[in-house]
Amino acid sequence: MSNRIFLSPPHMNGTETAFVLDAFASNWIAPLGPFVDRFEQELGGYLNRHVCALCSGTSALHLGLLTLGVGPGDRVYCSDFTFSASCNIIRYCGAEPVFIDSEADSWQMDPALLEQKLSEDEKLGKLPKAVIVVDLYGISADYARILPILDKYHIPLLEDSAEALGSKRDGKLCGTFGKVSGFSFNGNKIITTSGGGALISDDEAIVKRARYLATQAREPKPFYHHVTIGYNYRLSNLLAAVGCGQMQTLEQRIEARREIFDEYVRQLSDIDGIGFMPEPKGAVSNKWLTVITIDPKKIRKSPEDIRLALEAENIESRWAWKPMHMQPVYENAECVGGSVCENIFNKALCLPSGSSLQPNDQDHVCECLRKALTK
Repeated sequence: MSNRIFLSPPHMNGTETAFVLDAFASNWIAPLGPFVDRFEQELGGYLNRHVCALCSGTSALHLGLLTLGVGPGDRVYCSDFTFSASCNIIRYCGAEPVFIDSEADSWQMDPALLEQKLSEDEKLGKLPKAVIVVDLYGISADYARILPILDKYHIPLLEDSAEALGSKRDGKLCGTFGKVSGFSFNGNKIITTSGGGALISDDEAIVKRARYLATQAREPKPFYHHVTIGYNYRLSNLLAAVGCGQMQTLEQRIEARREIFDEYVRQLSDIDGIGFMPEPKGAVSNKWLTVITIDPKKIRKSPEDIRLALEAENIESRWAWKPMHMQPVYENAECVGGSVCENIFNKALCLPSGSSLQPNDQDHVCECLRKALTK
């Protein structure tokens, strides 16, 4: 697999090794330790928020809902166009999801549909307990429109910024719009802790509550004593050491991915029928993944046709997220709209976008892609 071009592989800078060896030397192998504290401080300093480092982005979102008081019988709105973790957490809490479609010009949650649904549900006396908005593929949702709507109905925002560390909207970093926010540091993210995540809030009490729940809800006694159900969700000191090394080059990783996106545009935009995920005015994306669209009226190829052609060249690509309302596990869930993100799904493909992608490898991807699209 050494010559395979991956979609978004981890990109180490070298300092991670020294930090991990430091953790070994100090014997801080078990969960928690000085590197967890350091990682929380560095990420918190970057975002100007309180941070609880966790074992995954999913655990961060789950705890986010719990700290917002979501429980059995509640309803939670969620972006329809997303990865399943964004809404699985709703079911973890015993609540029911309601999916909201995207805007065609941003691919993010449609504020007009959100407001329409809130107005309808207010009259029925069934407003949601929270709204989960996803910053999809590194693009921020339109919070200038969304937040006033949520404030009107006194509904808290859980911002799923798993894919958007370093992205901005109107000069403000993603992950700082929500009452609670979650990040992922999975191996394919812009920086990684191998497996890991973080819950973010400007409310210190929320982060303290999350930290308590994430550590098996153990009470401060000299023996194990529990008054509520907790979880084993904290990040290990070894993985936090990797994260501390990764934080040192975050801005360079963002710059590299943006340059990779720009190069795809330069090499492919002349092909009639090829488009790219839009970057709305005011948004500055980390370009976690470059996503192209294939117009079926101009190119008689499906995303699967192209994916298979690239796979034959040992190049990894991937369909865009399949909307949640199309998933069998959510076939009975309520959905507002759905046609916009369904249309995007049917014509979108994610290309190799890792910050370590070499120019000659990107040239090869473009060459193979052009051949697959035009033959």
